[in-house]
Amino acid sequence: MTNRPPTPRGSVVRAAEIQAERGAGGANVRTLLDTGSGGPGLVRHQVDMPRLTSHSGTAGEAGELWFVVEGSGHLDVGEQLGVLLMPDRAVWVPPGSEFQVLAGEGNKLRLDVVALPATGASAAAGEQPGRSLQSQDFAHCEIETTGDRQFRVLFGPGRGCSVATQFVGEIPPGRAPEHSHPYDEVVLILRGTGTAHIGGAEHALAPGTCLHLPPGLPHCLENTGSAEMRVLGVFHPANSPAA
Repeated sequence: MTNRPPTPRGSVVRAAEIQAERGAGGANVRTLLDTGSGGPGLVRHQVDMPRLTSHSGTAGEAGELWFVVEGSGHLDVGEQLGVLLMPDRAVWVPPGSEFQVLAGEGNKLRLDVVALPATGASAAAGEQPGRSLQSQDFAHCEIETTGDRQFRVLFGPGRGCSVATQFVGEIPPGRAPEHSHPYDEVVLILRGTGTAHIGGAEHALAPGTCLHLPPGLPHCLENTGSAEMRVLGVFHPANSPAA
């Protein structure tokens, strides 16, 4: 996948406004965010696959965390046992793995793909996650709470990936207190509408909006709708979303 220049701090982008690159198998790939600035960072892609199209490539050198936003299909990685792709399923794709995806016969398959940063310190510390293809389903992950908000960790320390955390959060109507965190995070809005308050600026949120929340930047997400907002987050280094 082709990377764009590093994303400015606190950026907010909308997937529909980013030009897609069409692959040989018919998939459309958008690079939404690249948080690397003078070093490795998180790189988020959106992969849209019409029915019965294919998509192949090689996972990044630190591995990738995938999430099926919609649709169905099948993922094969080398000689490992493949994984069925279905909505709300997360997948850990090991570093440097050659993969191939085939979209199903139903509606288009949409994948969120986050390539993790390869850091020399993590490798030296023996913190690289395993080399086996793994999957987790949202419905089977433990519900955790922080304040009035719920989240489920899909991958993280002790859950198949020691260097980054992938989670789905559910935000009720209302605004949380402004806060910051020590890790680098990318967030994708899966469902609902609202406002992101980032560093004193306000940004409208809707499905397909993607945010970069760098370490130390004050921010909060406000759900301005009447139903829960659902967000998909990936951050590095790994920690708990409640930290």
